Amino acid sequence: MVKIIWSNRSLTDLQAIGDYISKNSVQYARLTLERIIGTAVILETHPLIGRKTPEINDPSVRELIIGSYRLIYKVAKRQNIYVLTVHHSSRLLRKRSIQ
Repeated sequence: MVKIIWSNRSLTDLQAIGDYISKNSVQYARLTLERIIGTAVILETHPLIGRKTPEINDPSVRELIIGSYRLIYKVAKRQNIYVLTVHHSSRLLRKRSIQ
């Protein structure tokens, strides 16, 4: 089983997502964050389940689509998964946003 490591960027993303959604619904914000985090747990046993991130020319950088969000992660020697960012799919992904 691999270890999931959340980057500072991804934790900041989760906080921003929760803050934004909670302006309209605290309950929906909680459910959205639980869904994102719960989906990430699947990576512990299935690290290659996500597709290769189209904008990034690196086969170890993959993504899972969770509703309107893209959880972008890097597989490192199948021992660790680094969650790089949680990105809203309507926004343009830039390389610097995942570094």
